[in-house]
Amino acid sequence: MKTIIAFLFCLILYVNSDEYVNVTYQPAQRQLFDFKKEHPHPIGLWTKNAGDPVEIRDTITINSDQFDNQLLIDSLSTFDGERIPERVVHAKGTGAFGYFEVTHDVSKYTYADVFNEVGKKTPLVVRFSTALQNAGGTDLAREVKGMAIKFYTEDGNLDILCLSVPVYLYRDPGIFPNVVHGGKRNPQTNLMDFTSLYDIITLKPLNLHQFFWMLSDYGIPDGYRKMDAFAIHTFELSNIHGETHYVRFNFRTEQGFSALTTPQAAAIQAADLDYFTRDLYNAIDSGDYPAWKLEMDVMTAHDIQKLDYNPFDVTRLWKNGTFHTVPIGRLVLNKNVENQFRDVEQAAYNPGHLVPGIPGPVDFMFRGRRIFYRDTQNYRLGRNNHKILVNMPLYEKSYVRDGRPPTKLNMKNAPNYYPNSFHGPVPYVDEHRPWKKLHVLESNAVDLEPLWYFYNYILEDEAHKQRFITNLAASLAPVTPPVIQRVFKILHLIDEDLAKRTRAAYDVAVAAAAAQQAAAKATDPSPKRNYPTAEGPPKHNDTKSIYRLGIHQEHVFMDHH
Repeated sequence: MKTIIAFLFCLILYVNSDEYVNVTYQPAQRQLFDFKKEHPHPIGLWTKNAGDPVEIRDTITINSDQFDNQLLIDSLSTFDGERIPERVVHAKGTGAFGYFEVTHDVSKYTYADVFNEVGKKTPLVVRFSTALQNAGGTDLAREVKGMAIKFYTEDGNLDILCLSVPVYLYRDPGIFPNVVHGGKRNPQTNLMDFTSLYDIITLKPLNLHQFFWMLSDYGIPDGYRKMDAFAIHTFELSNIHGETHYVRFNFRTEQGFSALTTPQAAAIQAADLDYFTRDLYNAIDSGDYPAWKLEMDVMTAHDIQKLDYNPFDVTRLWKNGTFHTVPIGRLVLNKNVENQFRDVEQAAYNPGHLVPGIPGPVDFMFRGRRIFYRDTQNYRLGRNNHKILVNMPLYEKSYVRDGRPPTKLNMKNAPNYYPNSFHGPVPYVDEHRPWKKLHVLESNAVDLEPLWYFYNYILEDEAHKQRFITNLAASLAPVTPPVIQRVFKILHLIDEDLAKRTRAAYDVAVAAAAAQQAAAKATDPSPKRNYPTAEGPPKHNDTKSIYRLGIHQEHVFMDHH
């Protein structure tokens, strides 16, 4: 008896010391262990969908009447419907909660409550994502990353949707489905296809500017924490005097921007497809809270009339000297989500979710997006997606009710029509709302000057230029005629040096691909193997082996009959 007690005591000591023996656990790896530490005992009784407790014998379904097991029916019927449609773009993502703190007085520009008191903190949720990957794809693809922010303000939810580069792909919302299809998987091969991608972006050359950013060092940041984020559109702001300003919001990472080269990203990807997701979770759980400074580039209504470019064009940068920059505050992420599906997958961000003091963008791209986003959220989450917990504003009373769940309190017994004489919710008068609305007519002309500027000035040194050209040439190697000829024609129109150097790098990339294919054919094939699909006979004479027991029981059964 003493021996048994001593053994148990040693065993308990060993188990309790596990957390100290292996000090290499990252926060993401020890999530379940941390949960157990927070809950020393089971968190409660397991129940079925209707709330009645689960009896332990119902957890085993073999040799039982499965049609009489409500736990099995509940579990499988719910499991079959777990997945909802993934997003068409930005399907893979992660998120976190945090707050925004105002650090500078910007009441001169806007009366939006969220920005109008130094020291004020507003809770928020952020979803990070990568643009073209499926839900199970890699974080490290050379493509646009997203940072969508939902501010839970006292005047309703404010959604600001940002990208990791400061320009958008196109300005005509009608081209959106075609650009996405061209950049996604080939309908027959189910593979990413550079020929279709270059076909659509050279037939619509406005798309090339963002693609240039993707092929540069800015194409693969070293995780979500170390990237800047840009709201892309030019937003109209108004102050309490009715004066308007036009701004572009920029979130600047306080961790410092850091990029990964193509070889670095490939090496990390070989070991960890979820590198960005893991890095963000581990940092927040360790108390190393990522933060971004929010600033805005500002123009007045008078300024925009003196420009030689369109400040509302989402495919180009503003020119230096035509605006000034104003700091606003800090965004800090200090809490990991507790449930990815509840807080990230069901989160719905819409650029049309604005608040008083921020009338919003006036370009046609924005008008299209505010329609598209609502439609895709209705499809993915249902028409009551604004009543899902993560999407709910701090305050809401409306005449929108019924429909598929969730409906929450569904406005109880309040009148369901407006106007009414029975004290249903009433509208208010915004005395500061601008009474003039700017209408912008945009051009269909293609301007290659921003691409020339990018190559000659954004790529700040020769080493960066060479990495850009190497990435460009590698992406062109699999592109077929007539698209490849069109690419080089456009590159020549942008910059002769760019076209010449890309052609040389392209020839090298094609030769390397040919050599690799030849080497693969010449290599001796690996010996053929198959999976074992049966067990061999036992290699011992144990009369109590499972094989003998099985045969013995079979004979007993037959003799009995």
